Amino acid sequence: MGSGTGITENGLRHLLNEWDPIGVADAVQDEYDCMLAPLLQRLRRGTDEAEIDEFLRHELEDHFGLTPLPSEPEGMATRVMSWWTAAGKADGTGYV
Repeated sequence: MGSGTGITENGLRHLLNEWDPIGVADAVQDEYDCMLAPLLQRLRRGTDEAEIDEFLRHELEDHFGLTPLPSEPEGMATRVMSWWTAAGKADGTGYV
C-alpha cells in the first residue's frame, strides 16, 4: 500500500458517508466500506463517470436492495470523479 492509500480511503469513505443512501452513516461509519476498494480500483485505472454511475447503481440495487432515482447514482458519480481529480491534484502527482 502506498502512503496515500489511507488518506484516499478516508476521503472516499467521507464522501460515501455524506451521500448515505440508506441513512445510517451517523451510526455506522463503515457501512459503505464494501464500495471503497472497487471504486478506487476503477478510479485508478481511469474509468469514466458512466462506469462509476453504473457501479453505484448496481450496488444500491443488488447489495443494498434499493431502487434509486436515476439522478442519485449519477450525481454521486459526478461527485466521486470531482473528488478524485481534486485528490490527485492535491497530492501533486496527478495520481492517487
